[in-house]
Amino acid sequence: MTAKERNITGSLDKPAFEELFRSFFPGLTLFALKYVPDQDTAKEIVHNVFLNLWEKREKVDTSSSLKSYLFTSVHNRCLNFIRDEKKFDRDETHLQRLDSTEFADGTDRLEVQELEERIYDALQALPEKCREVFTLNRFEGLKYAEVAEKLNISIKTVEAQMSKALKIMREKLADYLTILILFIINHMS
Repeated sequence: MTAKERNITGSLDKPAFEELFRSFFPGLTLFALKYVPDQDTAKEIVHNVFLNLWEKREKVDTSSSLKSYLFTSVHNRCLNFIRDEKKFDRDETHLQRLDSTEFADGTDRLEVQELEERIYDALQALPEKCREVFTLNRFEGLKYAEVAEKLNISIKTVEAQMSKALKIMREKLADYLTILILFIINHMS
């Protein structure tokens, strides 16, 4: 434990916490950038780690190294972010395939139109904020950080809303996805 940590760990009151934040935020942000794609995401992750530390300050063992605790927490949140991004990317690719109408010829336009109507209905079934986040990300191509900034919400809120939207979309389109898959298989062979 460093001398600075020893001074801070005695009690995690507001001045001590602010000192801890000022001391470690830049280094933790650089550390997070080794795992995540941009500085906004890295800062958001580090900010959330500090927020969590403040909320749980009574339960955190201050006799052990806070530096280790902070770096481990940032590392774990970065890994969670990477896992969630892979899941969202996979879902996004799936929806982009649904949105593509290149496979349709003149006789298939009715099926495509029906699919588009089902997707539209599924979108309308989303809660308003959820639909807004989904539309900005999927149809306007904004990144999570851009959506968060535009709507004045956190990136975590964007991630949660996207997860909710994708779950609802999968549920609403589940019956139709089987038909769509059979349609694609029949027209590819």
